[in-house]
Amino acid sequence: MRIGIVAGESSGDTLGAGLIRAIRHRHPDARFEGVAGPLMAAEGCRALYPAETLAVFGIIEVLKHLPRLLAVRRDLRKHFLADPPDAFIGIDAPDFNLGLETKLREAGIPTVHYVSPSIWAWRPERVFTVGRAADLVLAILPFEPPLYQRHGFKAEFVGHPLASAIPAEIDRLTLRRRLNLDAKTLVAILPGSRFGEVTRLGPLFLDTARWLLARRPDIAFVIPAATPRLQALIEQQLRISVPSLPVTVVAGHAREALGAANAALVASGTATLEAMLMQCPMVVSYRIAPLTHWIVYKVKRFASPYVALPNLLAGRELVPEFLQDRAVAADMGAALLALLDDAVVCAQQLEGFRTLGGVLRRGADERAAEAVLELLSARSGIKA
Repeated sequence: MRIGIVAGESSGDTLGAGLIRAIRHRHPDARFEGVAGPLMAAEGCRALYPAETLAVFGIIEVLKHLPRLLAVRRDLRKHFLADPPDAFIGIDAPDFNLGLETKLREAGIPTVHYVSPSIWAWRPERVFTVGRAADLVLAILPFEPPLYQRHGFKAEFVGHPLASAIPAEIDRLTLRRRLNLDAKTLVAILPGSRFGEVTRLGPLFLDTARWLLARRPDIAFVIPAATPRLQALIEQQLRISVPSLPVTVVAGHAREALGAANAALVASGTATLEAMLMQCPMVVSYRIAPLTHWIVYKVKRFASPYVALPNLLAGRELVPEFLQDRAVAADMGAALLALLDDAVVCAQQLEGFRTLGGVLRRGADERAAEAVLELLSARSGIKA
């Protein structure tokens, strides 16, 4: 069995590695090649290009690198058309993968798209673009498959890989000892994992911490920094804004910091899902540039009433969201204080977190592998 596979970013590399491992568990002689990160390469995937080739963010940055990205996609298309694999799997990166999947599918190669684009949030007509590109969509959120199935496209919910990687029970005291955190009340501050996010949200989040500390002097804070560059930026922001804040800045360990904390202020993104799975009560906030906000809501027609993943999964505001002009330090601080002081408010969040964690915890790697192999069995007679 030979499978083409393309993943961009570290999250795609993680998904790809788990999928390769699960398929190889059933078919030890299976071969994989395409765009791969270090984790996929460690599982034996032959990297025609490294995953970082696709790691380009922002409208201007994408335009700058567009000729190179198009050349890479043309090269991959020629490679797989000249020597067709038994299947092709595109992991996330829809702007890159869907066009490639469409061409390969037209040539008769079974195609899979792993991680649905956010068609439930904006441009719902993209369901037809994805449906034309992929024989099978592997969805990591439970409400996504019906959006495809109502139009006759095949999609399966396989669970979320993060949920499979995080235990259902969290030992908060052990995590505190591991990070050398001994405060009675600990609040985690996560202003993002990208330089632009921390530049934009860091001062606001630190203002919120200062507001909270003025009302609860017993509180201490922990801020995980995703990279050394971000750690330097956070420490600079602390020196400028709140040099006396009782805070520990840790290199990495975001998941452990969330598990150790009594509550968290989190930038919208994957970290909200990690906080939910680590059973950390949270307040969510985000700000983007006004022009970007206009593009997202007017041009891309953002339709979802929520942005935080726990709220999207729950279908209600399980966690408070403070976005754009509503992102005010006093309001966010008051919401955090409610989580710390009101046991009922905190328990309501945690009950929702446990329920949603159970929905997502389905063994995503194994389920995704099973779905891919069933497609191959139906199309090529390869034993599932």
